[in-house]
Amino acid sequence: MATKAAAAAVDFTRIYTTLGLGKETIAALQAFRKRHTDAQRIHGQYSSQPTTVDFSHYRSVLKNQAIVDEAEKLFKDFKPVTYDVNAHIKAVEAFETKAVAKAQETAEKIDVELKELQATLANIEEARPFDDLSCDDVGKAHPRIVEAVETMVKKGKWTVPGYKEKFGDLSLM
Repeated sequence: MATKAAAAAVDFTRIYTTLGLGKETIAALQAFRKRHTDAQRIHGQYSSQPTTVDFSHYRSVLKNQAIVDEAEKLFKDFKPVTYDVNAHIKAVEAFETKAVAKAQETAEKIDVELKELQATLANIEEARPFDDLSCDDVGKAHPRIVEAVETMVKKGKWTVPGYKEKFGDLSLM
């Protein structure tokens, strides 16, 4: 009974979104949950039905007692068929193995991404403010800028292309 309450208290949509599960994993979990609820419904339906047979009632109603005797004998000799569920258990274990592998893979990706983000954050925190930067510092960081400026000076270009369009003309004349 406690498992039913626990299962009802689980918010699966929240789990799907917060864990970042893949589409295949979510689809497999939803299919498994559907099969489980169907099995529970069918079990509840059949467990509520009576399981005893009143053969004395049938003896009093029917004239042919041999049929009732034969039915009672068949009923007493009936042995339910046992099924080998190992194939289903193996399928569940294979699904569990895949789910665990995907979860570990996702955890590894998240760990790598976290390390990259922490390195970026540390880089941002350690960076000098723009007020303290000099042209030489910028040139060392991006030598491409120095090359572009030197090329423009050699060609006699003193304006940056697209500057006026982006920032406007600040000259008073």
